[in-house]
Amino acid sequence: MYLRPDEVARVLEKSGFTMDVVTPKAYGYRRGDNYVYVNREARMGRTALVIHPMLKERSSTLAEPASETKTCDHYEQFPLAAGGEAREHYGIPHGFSSRIALERYISGLFGDQH
Repeated sequence: MYLRPDEVARVLEKSGFTMDVVTPKAYGYRRGDNYVYVNREARMGRTALVIHPMLKERSSTLAEPASETKTCDHYEQFPLAAGGEAREHYGIPHGFSSRIALERYISGLFGDQH
């Protein structure tokens, strides 16, 4: 069982991220130079957190991605998908089975906020 998108959003807010975009498909969150999306379409939560592709390497030591990529026209802060449909941006999706696991991941990837 994975955290649902609304639960992921609450953990991000507790970790110092601020929601700055709301669309039917995603919540966009910013903290400093870091940007992540919460995939609102991830009903079961397996792809609820979507990180920037540039973080893929660093992230791989902390958690296994749910799939190679997740594309969505709403992920405007992320790069366009190569060879994909026009205006499709992509990120790396993750799912977490507990708040503690997600908090650890955020802390490991983005550092603790002080």
